[in-house]
Amino acid sequence: MKRLWVTGYRTYELGIFNENDPKITIIKSAIKKNIINEIENGLEWVITGPQLGIEQWTAQICLDMQTDYPDFKVSLMLPFKEFGNNWKDDKKLVLSQILNKVDFSGYVSNDVYQSPQQLKNYQSFMIEHTDGALLVYDPENEGKTKFDLLKIKNVKESKEYRLRMIDFMELEDVASEIEEERNNHLNY
Repeated sequence: MKRLWVTGYRTYELGIFNENDPKITIIKSAIKKNIINEIENGLEWVITGPQLGIEQWTAQICLDMQTDYPDFKVSLMLPFKEFGNNWKDDKKLVLSQILNKVDFSGYVSNDVYQSPQQLKNYQSFMIEHTDGALLVYDPENEGKTKFDLLKIKNVKESKEYRLRMIDFMELEDVASEIEEERNNHLNY
């Protein structure tokens, strides 16, 4: 796999409303672990979106990882022009900073939001331009990512497309690993 689409929950779907929430550390650790595994197996690009939550955290993680993996690239694709323009200034600033650092960014639709069809076109674009997807998503706790999952499952019926999901059980395991590591560090 050379190109991986990473998406998942939005911040509000996870009950995360500030950047100091400890859940973010756990989620970022799980994403990073999965991406490192893929890089070591030939991954060249992570392609993600601009949504607050999993997508922006993924972009930030991947940009940080470029120090250790200089050939690894990050792309951020926006579903339509002026995406995020109605956000608060601090959130617009974070998106702008990410867009200025990624290796490639662009709009799937050069028009401003007009209809849900643009979001469906975005999903199709992401699948067509990647070899697989990593979803931070637990089907037992629905969120907007369920539409991505349904589209991927539909596509998998007619073409080879890898799907990996990080569910809440895996996030609990990562939290336990982090806690164990912290306790071991305190004992030294």
